Amino acid sequence: MSKSLEHTHVQDVAMLMVRAGTSPRRQWALQRAAVLIGRSEDCQVVIDDRQASRHHARITQTEDGYVLEDLGSKNGTYLNGQSLTAPTVLKDGDEIGIAFAAKLAFVDAGATAPLLFKEGAEPLIRMDTEAKRVWVAGEELDPPLSLAQYRLLKVLYEHRGRVVSREEVVSAVWAEDQAEGVSEQAIDALARRLRERIAEIDPDDQYVVTVRGHGFRLEYAAD
Repeated sequence: MSKSLEHTHVQDVAMLMVRAGTSPRRQWALQRAAVLIGRSEDCQVVIDDRQASRHHARITQTEDGYVLEDLGSKNGTYLNGQSLTAPTVLKDGDEIGIAFAAKLAFVDAGATAPLLFKEGAEPLIRMDTEAKRVWVAGEELDPPLSLAQYRLLKVLYEHRGRVVSREEVVSAVWAEDQAEGVSEQAIDALARRLRERIAEIDPDDQYVVTVRGHGFRLEYAAD
């Protein structure tokens, strides 16, 4: 196998499109020389299903192209419906099966730009905290979020790039005299309502991600 490339140029990046299965995103850019696919949070492509191994498969960018290999997964990796038994160079349009949990379409670098254009506006969330306004994929949320929803989004936005604990959420959303009685169910219900409001504009991408046992993380946040 060819030696992995050390650097990837943005214009040369390929993508995976989630066609079936549970994943926090609909599109995953292959922005690293080696990209892990699996159930674990440290994977660059996350498949949220018990059929997927923690580190299930890997795509490596080499001089020959993007190479897919199975990492000894319990339920197997499939390429165009066939069990993957050896590292294989991917071609544009190939379908990758992660066990029977997910199907991912490989989009080679040259096809990325037109595909994104056809898919519509880029997933992105932006806030004007002074005016208390929120935009999703370039469109403003109207009517505005409720106060509790806004406070939850604001604390996630301010700490984008990391997981915000449930304790931090309670402190940011509820008054001090109410915080002690806030249940796990109330926090989850608030997160669900926030997701529903965001989905009014962009139903295909998951912006508010639940990190089991830890808290919540915001995806697609503008810098």
